[in-house]
Formats: sequence, structure tokens, C-alpha cells
Amino acid sequence: MLLQDLSACERAVWDALVRGDADADAALLCKSFLGVYSSGFADRADHSAQLHHGPTVETYDLTELQARALGAGHGLLSYRASFQRTGRQSPEVMFVSSIWQRRGAGWINIFSQDTPALPETHDGIQRASSEPTPI
Repeated sequence: MLLQDLSACERAVWDALVRGDADADAALLCKSFLGVYSSGFADRADHSAQLHHGPTVETYDLTELQARALGAGHGLLSYRASFQRTGRQSPEVMFVSSIWQRRGAGWINIFSQDTPALPETHDGIQRASSEPTPI
């Protein structure tokens, strides 16, 4: 049940990015939301502001979803996101962890962290740049 609930909430955030709907995005985030990204920290206003000029994502696919209860009324959703940014040629992959808090009958996102995936090699295995690549 937790996995289904949090997955639906997370997809609603991604759907807002696809539609360019800043209001829907903001409604899913806590007023004190904190995002941790490769570009730095972001609050709710920062996260929603990216949509003021329209959609930022064309398509997305969430896989390897995992949910963990973090005590009463809190849950962690972690997953792999494959997506195509609007106006970009190459797809991107990142691993995401989001913490959701139960509010009334629903959930609100209080924290999210994105970790860009390492590039895949010719054998499909992801490696840190310091690892030797087999030939």
C-alpha cells in the first residue's frame, strides 16, 4: 500500500513537470520542502519556478521503485528515473529518494534528492570513473 501511494504521488510531481503546471507542482510540496540536486539546494518556490516557462520534461519512466516506512506518517520512496528534458536530444538517468509526509487523506513531499547515474559502458555495467573498464 505504501509503495502504491507514494508512487502515485511521485508520478503526480513528474506529470506536473511534463504539463508545465507550477501550481500542481507546488501543491504536492511542503512549504518547507528541501530538494538536493547537483546544482545545489532548492526550496518549494525554486522547484515550482522551473515551470514558469512551461514543461521541463517531455517523457519519463520510473523503475526499481522501493518504499520504506520512516515511522508514523512518513515514507521514503527511492527509484530510478529515465527521462527526456524538453528541448534536449539525449535522455538522462538518475536515482531519486523522496520523503513524503501524510497530511490528512493524502501525502506531501518534504524532501527529495537526485543522484545522476553513472554512464553505462559497452557491457551495460555502470562504473565509477576510477574503476578500470574491461576490454
